[in-house]
Amino acid sequence: MDRNSSPLTESELHRLVDQQAQGAERAALVARLSQDPAAQATVAQWRQQRDLLRGLHKVVLDEPIPPTLMAAARQTVDSQHALQQGWRWGGMAAALLLSFGTGWLTHNEWPGQRGGAMAKTTLTADFVRQASYAHAVYAPEVRHPVEVAAAEQDHLVQWLSKRLGKPIKVPHLSAQGYELVGGRLLPGEAGARAQFMFQNATGIRITLYLGAINPKANATTGAKTSDMDGQETAFRFATEGAVPSFYWVDQGFGYALTGPLKRDALMQLAQTVYQQL
Repeated sequence: MDRNSSPLTESELHRLVDQQAQGAERAALVARLSQDPAAQATVAQWRQQRDLLRGLHKVVLDEPIPPTLMAAARQTVDSQHALQQGWRWGGMAAALLLSFGTGWLTHNEWPGQRGGAMAKTTLTADFVRQASYAHAVYAPEVRHPVEVAAAEQDHLVQWLSKRLGKPIKVPHLSAQGYELVGGRLLPGEAGARAQFMFQNATGIRITLYLGAINPKANATTGAKTSDMDGQETAFRFATEGAVPSFYWVDQGFGYALTGPLKRDALMQLAQTVYQQL
């Protein structure tokens, strides 16, 4: 096959998106891209993801990285080498994004700064933010969007139910135009989390993120906590993360449906999921 007409590889797509290709190489890649609609859609998704992630913290994007964060990052990198096989984050960049984008920003203050600028948020807010980041990391993936494919749905559900400590099931969204791609296991502050991914005919992906938020809340007293403690919430819409979500909490177990859709469309899908779960 003529290389000038062959499909772009994932590596070549990354070189385009990351602006690593220059001169004649870039011109050749752009020419091949113009003849590949699927690759064009992938590049557009990756660029949107990059812009969304940059936009989250554009105020501090050019500030020097705090020494304490650099030290913590080095420690996390060392830990990730030992966990790569089990966690499969799809690269160290994704691991650092999830660990610091959701942990550091939600639990610590900026070095040298006190007060409310980076005050702790609620457990529920942390949960939905992590759901949004997980979607932003995995939804654009071409080869490895999920850990277990939809063809092994029974195994996927049994495995994730065991790891989350609660029977779970996959909602059926075929009537809404979305088919299951598969799912994966993710880490969470209160234990394991799961992510199910769905895709429609146009390539749009939505994800259902679920897991325990605060299973130890009031375990000694048995008292019912408020929704701010991760016990129960009404149906809510969140735009704090990289991608919008509808989320709810039931008896300490959180659910977040996330995707690049308008609020009304995402709400209708979330209501369908809620009714089935």
